[in-house]
Amino acid sequence: MNNKVLHPRALEPVTLLMIVLTSVVGAIIGIQLITTLGISANTSIVGAIFAMILGRIPIGKLIAFKSVHRQNIIQTAISSATFSAASSLMLPIGIPYVLGYENLVLPLFIGVILAMFVDALLLYKFFDTKIFPAAGTWPPGIATAEAIKAGDKGGKNAKVLIGGVLIGIVGAVLKIPMSAFGVAFIGNIWALSMFGIGLLLRGYSVQLFNIDLNAYYIPHGIMIGAGIVALFQVAFTLLNKRSAKKSEELSYSKDAKEIRQGFGVGFIAYLAIALLIAILGGIITHMSFGMLIGFIIFATIAAFVHELIVGIAAMHAGWFPAFAVAFITLIVGILIGFPAPALALLAGYSAATGVAFADMGYDLKTGFILRGNGSDPALEKEGRKQQMIAGMLAFSISAVVVLLSYKSYFAQGLVAPVNHVYAATIQSGVTGDVAKQLMIWAIPGALIQLIGGSKRQMGILFATGLLLVNPIAGWAVLAGILLRVIFTYVTKGKRESEMTVFAAGVIAGDALYSFFSSILKIGK
Repeated sequence: MNNKVLHPRALEPVTLLMIVLTSVVGAIIGIQLITTLGISANTSIVGAIFAMILGRIPIGKLIAFKSVHRQNIIQTAISSATFSAASSLMLPIGIPYVLGYENLVLPLFIGVILAMFVDALLLYKFFDTKIFPAAGTWPPGIATAEAIKAGDKGGKNAKVLIGGVLIGIVGAVLKIPMSAFGVAFIGNIWALSMFGIGLLLRGYSVQLFNIDLNAYYIPHGIMIGAGIVALFQVAFTLLNKRSAKKSEELSYSKDAKEIRQGFGVGFIAYLAIALLIAILGGIITHMSFGMLIGFIIFATIAAFVHELIVGIAAMHAGWFPAFAVAFITLIVGILIGFPAPALALLAGYSAATGVAFADMGYDLKTGFILRGNGSDPALEKEGRKQQMIAGMLAFSISAVVVLLSYKSYFAQGLVAPVNHVYAATIQSGVTGDVAKQLMIWAIPGALIQLIGGSKRQMGILFATGLLLVNPIAGWAVLAGILLRVIFTYVTKGKRESEMTVFAAGVIAGDALYSFFSSILKIGK
């Protein structure tokens, strides 16, 4: 008797229909949120709940959505469409528009669409490697998986999850960043401690030290230093074949060879896109040949580094400073001396990468848990493939929705608020002093990352906290870590799974409240 579980296909007619419908809705939600509130919501759990409801309607083929794997496909589609429409497409193309370079909007749009697909394909390639292990935290992915499992099986864990959801909603109503509180129970304690300390230092630096860290570009310098060391750590992992081979065979479904292939193909792809953007945007006439080559190489490296930093932060903390890291790229580009049209394209190209990468990581983590944490390799492989197909369909649909709507939004003055920050920085420029500050503060960033090592990513997470202005999230993270330590000590580590389910509920509650409260704000 064959007891193998067959994974449903994303292209089955009824599943495909729901992917299309939820992707259109998700893309519209993403565009509306980024242009009116400046945020992008995680719609994964909303998509999963929608699919669960479909599965309970006893009409025809809708009952097929009782399958947790179909529910997972639907949540993959809607979250891919929401994040991509908002952060990978609408936000980047608003930068040249705000600067008055309307002729650059379409060339950049073509480039960021391609970058978005490369982004997601690279995560597919890197997922469950030593750099981005499937066993990594990926907090929103755990939250969505536990929500789907609870809806499917109920039982004690469902009650724990619901308790977490209620606490998450109550905390969110009280303006507490409950996703930061929840992730403290499931992420790496060292990384999250540095994240929390970074958030507090940024929030209270003026009161404590009478220094505005942002004015001296301290967070940016620390991220540059940590990012450079992180790249060397990745390179060391790839080159250290002998010692890595045995552990990879035991722990990951993909080895260093896959990572090397991904880096090679990814670099060529980003290089080609940077060249395409430069040609279509016509900036080759604004720069010397040497400057043009420098622009293409810098844009390629910036896109890749941005993607990796956002991916690492997303995997460990569930938060990623995508806008801030793109801002660092822009500052360095200004210091190099690229002309304004090239800077507009550079900022947009950099900002477009990383988001689809992080979101696909969350989605594949959800699938990984639902498929038994890799216990059935064939099912896991097929599941990832079907999720990738759903994601690619969602990206395509979100691109069409943005193409059809962006002119109307821009004509009404509706652009992502952060676009004005990028534009103002390009117009005002930066002084040579900034370069000096960046170099000085890159040193402690590099040291922290070096001390923490590639597993803890302390430098990246510390800089992530410094780049975000949210001190309450810092208190939430550190309070969560303290409670986690106490709980683990009292229970002697025997109830860790319940703690994970509770944390998933808290993150889910925060995500649900944030989503619906954002929708209500739009309606007002």
